[in-house]
Amino acid sequence: MVMCPDCHLRLGGISLARVREVIDVPAPPPVDVTHHRIYKGWCAQCQKWFEAPVDFRAEVLGQGRMGVRLASLIATLRTVMRLPIRQIQQYLQTIHGISVSGGEIVELQHRLVEHARPWLAGLKAEIRASPAVQADETGWREDGENGSIWSVSTPTVRYYEYHHSRAGEVVKQLIGEHFQGVLGSDFYAGYNSYLGFHQRCWVHYLRDIHNLKEKYPENEEILKWAKAVKDVYDQAVAWVGQGPDPGLSPRRFQQMCVAQQHVFEQQLWIICQPYVRTTAPQQTLCQRVEDFLPELFVFVAVPGVPAHNNLAERSVRPLVIARKISGGSRSAKGSQTRMGLASLFGTWMAQSLNPFSQCLALLTQLNSLVQFDER
Repeated sequence: MVMCPDCHLRLGGISLARVREVIDVPAPPPVDVTHHRIYKGWCAQCQKWFEAPVDFRAEVLGQGRMGVRLASLIATLRTVMRLPIRQIQQYLQTIHGISVSGGEIVELQHRLVEHARPWLAGLKAEIRASPAVQADETGWREDGENGSIWSVSTPTVRYYEYHHSRAGEVVKQLIGEHFQGVLGSDFYAGYNSYLGFHQRCWVHYLRDIHNLKEKYPENEEILKWAKAVKDVYDQAVAWVGQGPDPGLSPRRFQQMCVAQQHVFEQQLWIICQPYVRTTAPQQTLCQRVEDFLPELFVFVAVPGVPAHNNLAERSVRPLVIARKISGGSRSAKGSQTRMGLASLFGTWMAQSLNPFSQCLALLTQLNSLVQFDER
């Protein structure tokens, strides 16, 4: 505008008044369909037809017709967005104008996980070599039968398996017989099969104490006991938060940490011992202290180990939501595929990587650990 809208006099001193930003997306691109014409020729001597050699491994999985970009998109919608298959079909039809059957979507996910078997094996090996892992389990239904999802996680890796059993043998299968790190878990007895360093979750324990206080709000003895237990825990957390003493050698500091672990154990035991094997309302929680005392303050002795199991709890939450949406899986192969996709995409998101780009890199046989710029 160079003229006055009122008197139509030419404006002077024109300068930038303001900037208005409009954010939009481009029109949905049409589906790219490529017909590859493969010629053949007859060999009169061999008496055979020969086709021209072609290699579609960077474009499509196996003998299917869905390209790697479309496969990555479907896997992302299914795993990250947790969309049911019918909604994925509707999205593809509405936005991209392509009709894909439900069976084709399911088979595409099976092929993707089969392609990623070496990468999944690498995730499991990385878990087993980690100095500390956290484990949790949650319910899952396979073909109408109850089973469990078992999860083992580190800050950068998520790994899931479905098992019909909740027995402790599953823990050994996941972390391996030679695991030397610290296993973090809740108080479920299935984790008792692991005899190495073990940190039990204080959040679970304090939550049970809170529930006991709500059940007996007028019981002064319970309130006093609960506060004493919480004070010991707070002191342990505060001691760990101070960090290492720069004047001590690493070996001397480690010895101090172990000694301090035993100090907190003794303090907690003095508080709980009077109620063990009594009729007091807190006797069950005090009995738990007696059973798991060496596993409550490992986070003091081993720097970097959390006192809680929050990472494991957060790691299984996406599959809990998926179970509520779909009800589970219909076959053993379906369960393996869902766990495989959850492991792949969960790990990529834990590493703050773009899951679609990582899946595309995996399917095009690029280095699946390469970090892309688009986050």
